[in-house]
Amino acid sequence: MAAFELPIRVYWEDTDAGGIVYYANYLKFFERARTEWLRRLGVGQRAQREGAGGMFVVTDASLKYHRPARLDDELAVAARLQASGRAALTIAQHAWLPGPTGSRQLLCEAIIRIGWVDAASMKPARIPPAIVEKLNQ
Repeated sequence: MAAFELPIRVYWEDTDAGGIVYYANYLKFFERARTEWLRRLGVGQRAQREGAGGMFVVTDASLKYHRPARLDDELAVAARLQASGRAALTIAQHAWLPGPTGSRQLLCEAIIRIGWVDAASMKPARIPPAIVEKLNQ
Protein backbone atom coordinates (compact mmCIF):
# COMPACT_ATOMS: atom_id res chain seq x y z
CA MET A 1 0.00 0.00 0.00
CA ALA A 2 1.29 3.45 -0.92
CA ALA A 3 2.07 5.90 1.84
CA PHE A 4 -0.35 8.71 2.60
CA GLU A 5 1.31 12.11 3.07
CA LEU A 6 0.09 15.17 4.92
CA PRO A 7 1.83 18.54 4.72
CA ILE A 8 2.36 20.08 8.17
CA ARG A 9 3.77 23.54 8.82
CA VAL A 10 5.88 24.05 11.96
CA TYR A 11 4.49 26.85 14.15
CA TRP A 12 5.83 28.57 17.29
CA GLU A 13 3.70 26.30 19.46
CA ASP A 14 5.55 23.26 18.03
CA THR A 15 9.03 24.50 18.97
CA ASP A 16 11.23 24.90 21.99
CA ALA A 17 13.05 28.12 22.95
CA GLY A 18 15.61 27.49 20.21
CA GLY A 19 13.03 27.30 17.41
CA ILE A 20 13.45 23.53 17.02
CA VAL A 21 10.47 21.17 17.04
CA TYR A 22 10.04 19.77 20.53
CA TYR A 23 10.54 16.01 20.30
CA ALA A 24 7.10 15.01 21.63
CA ASN A 25 5.36 17.05 18.95
CA TYR A 26 6.31 14.47 16.33
CA LEU A 27 3.72 12.24 18.01
CA LYS A 28 1.11 14.94 17.31
CA PHE A 29 2.23 15.20 13.69
CA PHE A 30 2.03 11.43 13.30
CA GLU A 31 -1.43 11.36 14.91
CA ARG A 32 -2.70 13.96 12.44
CA ALA A 33 -1.33 12.01 9.48
CA ARG A 34 -2.86 8.71 10.71
CA THR A 35 -6.22 10.38 11.31
CA GLU A 36 -6.29 11.98 7.85
CA TRP A 37 -5.12 8.71 6.24
CA LEU A 38 -7.98 6.82 7.90
CA ARG A 39 -10.42 9.60 6.99
CA ARG A 40 -9.29 9.39 3.34
CA LEU A 41 -10.04 5.65 3.47
CA GLY A 42 -13.53 6.40 4.74
CA VAL A 43 -12.81 5.49 8.35
CA GLY A 44 -13.82 8.57 10.33
CA GLN A 45 -12.86 7.97 13.92
CA ARG A 46 -15.85 9.71 15.51
CA ALA A 47 -18.24 7.91 13.16
CA GLN A 48 -16.65 4.57 14.07
CA ARG A 49 -16.94 5.27 17.80
CA GLU A 50 -20.57 6.27 17.46
CA GLY A 51 -21.59 3.77 14.75
CA ALA A 52 -19.46 0.68 15.30
CA GLY A 53 -19.01 1.28 19.03
CA GLY A 54 -15.25 1.06 18.87
CA MET A 55 -12.13 3.09 18.26
CA PHE A 56 -8.43 2.88 17.66
CA VAL A 57 -6.03 3.65 20.51
CA VAL A 58 -2.25 3.78 20.43
CA THR A 59 -0.80 0.76 22.21
CA ASP A 60 2.89 1.17 21.33
CA ALA A 61 5.11 3.82 19.78
CA SER A 62 8.78 3.64 18.84
CA LEU A 63 10.44 6.76 17.42
CA LYS A 64 13.89 7.48 16.05
CA TYR A 65 15.02 11.07 15.57
CA HIS A 66 17.44 11.91 12.77
CA ARG A 67 17.48 15.69 12.24
CA PRO A 68 15.64 18.65 13.74
CA ALA A 69 12.75 20.44 12.10
CA ARG A 70 12.62 24.18 12.65
CA LEU A 71 10.12 27.00 12.87
CA ASP A 72 8.30 27.61 9.55
CA ASP A 73 9.48 24.35 7.94
CA GLU A 74 6.81 22.59 5.90
CA LEU A 75 7.07 18.88 6.56
CA ALA A 76 5.71 15.90 4.68
CA VAL A 77 4.37 13.47 7.28
CA ALA A 78 3.60 9.99 5.99
CA ALA A 79 1.59 7.02 7.22
CA ARG A 80 1.68 3.55 5.67
CA LEU A 81 0.09 0.32 6.85
CA GLN A 82 2.90 -2.06 7.71
CA ALA A 83 0.92 -4.96 9.17
CA SER A 84 -2.61 -5.76 10.24
CA GLY A 85 -4.02 -8.29 12.64
CA ARG A 86 -7.43 -9.11 14.02
CA ALA A 87 -7.37 -6.36 16.65
CA ALA A 88 -4.40 -4.13 15.81
CA LEU A 89 -2.58 -2.31 13.02
CA THR A 90 1.10 -1.47 12.77
CA ILE A 91 1.76 1.76 10.94
CA ALA A 92 5.12 3.00 9.67
CA GLN A 93 5.41 6.76 9.81
CA HIS A 94 8.00 9.27 8.65
CA ALA A 95 8.47 13.03 8.85
CA TRP A 96 10.45 14.46 5.95
CA LEU A 97 11.78 17.88 5.08
CA PRO A 98 11.31 18.27 1.32
CA GLY A 99 14.23 19.84 -0.53
CA PRO A 100 14.20 22.25 -3.48
CA THR A 101 15.00 19.59 -6.10
CA GLY A 102 12.64 16.90 -4.91
CA SER A 103 15.15 15.49 -2.45
CA ARG A 104 14.10 14.81 1.15
CA GLN A 105 15.75 14.76 4.54
CA LEU A 106 14.42 12.22 7.00
CA LEU A 107 13.71 13.97 10.30
CA CYS A 108 11.92 11.32 12.34
CA GLU A 109 10.58 7.82 11.80
CA ALA A 110 8.19 5.81 13.91
CA ILE A 111 6.44 2.50 14.20
CA ILE A 112 3.05 3.03 15.80
CA ARG A 113 0.76 0.21 16.85
CA ILE A 114 -2.93 0.99 17.21
CA GLY A 115 -5.44 -1.42 18.65
CA TRP A 116 -9.19 -1.53 18.25
CA VAL A 117 -11.13 -1.33 21.51
CA ASP A 118 -14.78 -1.38 22.48
CA ALA A 119 -15.64 2.27 23.19
CA ALA A 120 -17.72 1.48 26.29
CA SER A 121 -15.43 -1.00 28.05
CA MET A 122 -12.07 0.03 26.50
CA LYS A 123 -11.31 -3.69 26.13
CA PRO A 124 -9.60 -5.03 22.99
CA ALA A 125 -11.97 -6.16 20.24
CA ARG A 126 -11.84 -7.31 16.63
CA ILE A 127 -11.47 -4.62 14.00
CA PRO A 128 -14.82 -4.48 12.15
CA PRO A 129 -14.72 -6.26 8.76
CA ALA A 130 -15.78 -3.07 6.93
CA ILE A 131 -12.63 -1.30 8.19
CA VAL A 132 -10.39 -4.24 7.31
CA GLU A 133 -11.85 -4.22 3.80
CA LYS A 134 -11.10 -0.50 3.37
CA LEU A 135 -7.54 -0.98 4.61
CA ASN A 136 -6.93 -3.74 2.08
CA GLN A 137 -8.16 -1.81 -0.98
